[in-house]
Amino acid sequence: APCCHTMYVDKPMKGHNLMQAIARVNRVFKNKPGGLVVDYIGIANELKAALKTYTEAKGKGDPTHNAAEALAVLLEKMDIVRGMMHGCDYSGFETKASALLVPCANHLLGLMDGKQRLLDTMVAVAKAYSLCGTLEEAATLRKEIAFFSAIKAAITKFTTVDKKRSTEEKNSALKRILDNAIVADGVADIFALAGLDKPNIGLLSDEFLEDVRQMESRNLAVELLEKLLRDEIKARARNNVVQEKRYGDRLLETLRKYHNRAIETAQVIEELIQMAKEFQAVLEREAALGLGQDEIAFYDALANNESAVRELGDDILKKIAIEITEKLRASTTVDWQVRESVRARLRILVRRCLQKWKYPPDQQADAVELVLKQAESLSDEWSK
Repeated sequence: APCCHTMYVDKPMKGHNLMQAIARVNRVFKNKPGGLVVDYIGIANELKAALKTYTEAKGKGDPTHNAAEALAVLLEKMDIVRGMMHGCDYSGFETKASALLVPCANHLLGLMDGKQRLLDTMVAVAKAYSLCGTLEEAATLRKEIAFFSAIKAAITKFTTVDKKRSTEEKNSALKRILDNAIVADGVADIFALAGLDKPNIGLLSDEFLEDVRQMESRNLAVELLEKLLRDEIKARARNNVVQEKRYGDRLLETLRKYHNRAIETAQVIEELIQMAKEFQAVLEREAALGLGQDEIAFYDALANNESAVRELGDDILKKIAIEITEKLRASTTVDWQVRESVRARLRILVRRCLQKWKYPPDQQADAVELVLKQAESLSDEWSK
């Protein structure tokens, strides 16, 4: 029989029959934290006896969540969210939800750990509401919960690097709570709400970065730049060990100073914009080298040594990168990373190649290890 979220008990049951009935409603899924049993006749004693007989816990612990207890948790968590909104008027949320979305999100992002506190609190709100939503006191909060859930969804969409999840999966928690409780428009595109044309994520143009610099919602601008940079680094430097570490570490350090209030919002925006421009310039320069993506990754590993760049120049480094790419791709096996004998052979192969092209000897050991680390990053692609 299919599972359900609510079961109304209006006839006596006990033992195995009761456990089978409860099993239909208490199954937990990623979007279903529990089930609701409406007990019209009083089956608490029978349920305890059945649990003692048919479960490993032998009746220990609390098998049910009282709706009143869930309501108390819901009210507590909603007070926390309202406290976070102190100083930001959102009283018109029932009729002006879309207009209030950006200023409210900007306010929350400006608080110390505001983003994470909101996300954690709204997860607790969603779980509590799913267990007590039939109560009148909870029903009166439905639209306010929907509004804050929309803010949570917008912030998550705005600031999180996309993962391989469907749109339905991303918004399922919101849909469960809303239940047609908020404006029909739903959550509008966040770029439009922020007053920006949606950019080509693969190209952080000067025009778009200037639009971000002029945004009135400064905290939201920081989060937007963080997301775009993370997306760009992940998409363009995913298998490039040097670039991913260089710009990933730099981004983390800038955000660390910002979150620790060591630098102001305006300063972090300028630093992130400058980083985006530098990253874009590096990508354009590397594209002009005429190398494939794998070859560029090895070129960056070799050019990580400034003395090698000075002594050999781009043309020689390009030739080394091409040769190393060809030899390593032809020599690696599926499990070469865990076979020390194969690693030793590849290490010799790379070292001989560097010696052939007169790579600076004082830097060869580090270059060999970095090249092998880069090969490990590409090995999954090569094995396909």
